[in-house]
Amino acid sequence: MPELLLELFSEEIPARFQRRAAEDLKKAVTNSLVDAGLVYEGAKAFATPRRLALTISGLPPRSPDTREEKKGPKVGAPQPAIDGFLRAAGLSSIDQATIQSDPKKGDFYIALIEKPGADAVELLSAILPKILTDFPWAKSMRWGSGSFNWVRPLRAITATFGTENDEPIVVPFAAAGIEAGQTTFGHRFLAPDAIRVKRFDDYVTALERAKVVLDIDRRKDIIRADADHLAFAQGLTVIADEGLLEEVAGLVEWPNVMMGSFDPDFLKLPEEVIIATIRANQKCFCLRDGSGKLAPNFIIISNTVPTDGGATIVAGNERVIRARLSDAMFFYNSDLALPLEHGLPKLEETVFHAKLGSQFSRIERLVKLAGEIAPQIGADPERAKRAAMLAKADLTTQMVGEFPELQGLMGRYYATAQGEPADISTAVEMHYKPLGPTDQVPTEPVSMAVALADKIDLLTGFWSIDEKPTGSRDPFALRRAALGVIRIITENGLKFPLQVDADLLAFFHDRLKVSLRESGARHDLVDAVLSADSDDMLQITQRAEALSSLLSTDDGANLLAGYKRAANILAAEEKKDGKAYAGAVDQSALKLPEETALAAAVEAVHAAVASHVGKDDYKAAMGDLATLRAPVDAFFTAVLVNDADAAIRTNRLNLLARLRDTMRLVADFGKVAG
Repeated sequence: MPELLLELFSEEIPARFQRRAAEDLKKAVTNSLVDAGLVYEGAKAFATPRRLALTISGLPPRSPDTREEKKGPKVGAPQPAIDGFLRAAGLSSIDQATIQSDPKKGDFYIALIEKPGADAVELLSAILPKILTDFPWAKSMRWGSGSFNWVRPLRAITATFGTENDEPIVVPFAAAGIEAGQTTFGHRFLAPDAIRVKRFDDYVTALERAKVVLDIDRRKDIIRADADHLAFAQGLTVIADEGLLEEVAGLVEWPNVMMGSFDPDFLKLPEEVIIATIRANQKCFCLRDGSGKLAPNFIIISNTVPTDGGATIVAGNERVIRARLSDAMFFYNSDLALPLEHGLPKLEETVFHAKLGSQFSRIERLVKLAGEIAPQIGADPERAKRAAMLAKADLTTQMVGEFPELQGLMGRYYATAQGEPADISTAVEMHYKPLGPTDQVPTEPVSMAVALADKIDLLTGFWSIDEKPTGSRDPFALRRAALGVIRIITENGLKFPLQVDADLLAFFHDRLKVSLRESGARHDLVDAVLSADSDDMLQITQRAEALSSLLSTDDGANLLAGYKRAANILAAEEKKDGKAYAGAVDQSALKLPEETALAAAVEAVHAAVASHVGKDDYKAAMGDLATLRAPVDAFFTAVLVNDADAAIRTNRLNLLARLRDTMRLVADFGKVAG
């Protein structure tokens, strides 16, 4: 069957746009083809710095004929209804419609609409220019005198359609004043000549000969393997950086790996500074030696095959990196000469938020809040307040001004160098964490106190000015902050109730639900252990885990069935009688051994469960509940709840209410599915 080859050749596409653009192109074209009745077997999209490419295989030469019955109004309907039907069906007279009878609805008109299929090339010539015109680039530009928008100036379009055995047809369309053809170009420097292509297979082969690796993932594999081999030969290892690898693979079409070096004296800098400098300025990978220490070497990825073995490229990169590391050394030494706290007055001039004051005002709030939180989680209040005071001080340093991503980390380095205790220095760095669902969580008491203070102040502050996340909009990362609070509490086993207003507490509940569901917890189990006033995130988590463990056993599953049966009976009888059953069980009114056994079991378990819940031992509480399975099963097998004797019936309903209330000590089993 025929295949489509489409290439959009342009000036260099920013690396950060390439992968998304390739997927957008594939989605737009395939969706349009399906809408036009052209189903296909497979589609693949590719991107290099100078081209987006798409191949779609297994396309039919034309779309199928279609036949559709369109139901119209009843026979004898008003003329406006008939006229509307004729317009919608494309008929000129009602005589062109047929009449169909329905025993219930009577006679009504039916229009038989037949549409012939269309040639695939004709459809493509209409589809493709519209896709290019409407393409969703994050940023685009116009050039020359035209009005066409593209990420960078478009230079050529290849669009062919045909089978592997035939000469393909060029899909006739134009965009940006460029007519589609079957000519592409190789590597800008190594093979810039025009290349005539027919279909995808010879297109890929021709590009390889012209020093272009079409697939970005293959370019990444080449870079990774060659860098590892070059480093290994020198007894070094490459520091993995998936983000940088993705970026450099989008900067080259024919990757060539080389190694450079820098003055070992620069290793006096914190290694994160060296890595950030080399990464940001030259897009190079750093290396470690056999002992795991940072090596004075780096990996360069070039987009050419140099005639001098790379000496000029390496020397150029070394010259730039030497200058940038010299700047970093100056920043570092200048920052060390000034105690961290001396930079705090500058934060009075830095606005945190127009409605929430300056960064210095925020620090004052953090100091107060960290001091209040510290004794609740076993941290020293004075150390927590000192750490909170220094937490944002590195924002005024030259190094963080140059590399904002190092905030917190540089604060730790400076605090340590200036003699601050280890737990305070660590807290300066760790108070920002966790920054995501997989990021490290603070574990030291002082770090936890400051991190909690930082995130709770952020949340309560923005809640107070009604700046809350809405839909996908969360400009102040409040969802991340709430999740950070939850992770710090739950992963450190902290008994730390959140004393916030109801609306913010509900927000925490939503974030906790998301977190638990992502970790595999059933949504109904989370709902079962959560109430509107639940302010202990650790308790909620432990209850959900214990409930999940209980219900995974046969005893738990059968006990749930017994609970639902009891709850249903109670609901029906309470509605019928117009009252709730919650009285004490009268031991003298227990007539059958099975109800006597259940009453005794429920009382024993109620006391035990209440004790376990008071100690936050939900696993033991669920274990005790599991022992009720046998007496509950026996009760429903042998006992008729709605006895003819009103006193016996009331007593049995009170017994079921006691069972219900006992189980509700740990969870609302009524919210559990099953």
